[in-house]
Amino acid sequence: MDRVLIIGASGGIGCALCDAYRAQGVDVIGLSRSGDGMDITDEGSVEAHLGVLEGPFGGIVVATGALEIDGAAPEKTVRAVTAQAMADQFAVNAIGPALVLRHAARLLPRKGRSVCAVLTARVGSIGDNRIGGWTSYRAAKAAANQIVHTTAIELARTHPELACVALHPGTVETPFTAKYLGRHPAVPATEAAENLMAVMARLGPAQTGGFFDWSGAEVVW
Repeated sequence: MDRVLIIGASGGIGCALCDAYRAQGVDVIGLSRSGDGMDITDEGSVEAHLGVLEGPFGGIVVATGALEIDGAAPEKTVRAVTAQAMADQFAVNAIGPALVLRHAARLLPRKGRSVCAVLTARVGSIGDNRIGGWTSYRAAKAAANQIVHTTAIELARTHPELACVALHPGTVETPFTAKYLGRHPAVPATEAAENLMAVMARLGPAQTGGFFDWSGAEVVW
């Protein structure tokens, strides 16, 4: 890939991806709310920022996301669910990526290999959920996975060499996860970026519509 678009470029993983691709000589366009005023929860903002871009990009990575929004921590039980907290999770983690993917067909090449990746999370896997909790976050990430899978089916008709996938970056040491790491092993954002780039480099049209983790292993839906 000689040109990459990173959405969420000011976040831990997004920033690390930008730096790593630039170090390889890749032309990187990075967009974020804090850096450029692009708010993925606002349809007008997404249109204003992406509508003026000209493709093609060999890669598009949506690295946005939020675990705790406006002080609402992940629920320990479904009894703690509130309408506002769930709506906020869907706005950031599902609707936002969908609004970005509306532009994918125009920004990606119709000929030649390309990758479109949305960072979701293993906790969005329905089949892998064995402990419950985190209802709103899990549901929003599961919705994001469905959005990616559906988009991949549609884009395959016009972009036959594209891999459009959901990626789980692993547990990463960022402000996003600081309060929730506990005893879980985590890696620096720089290492997570390298892992994700290695996975994306191996992806092809045979993997489009799939859900993969940081090592390239497929994650159950």
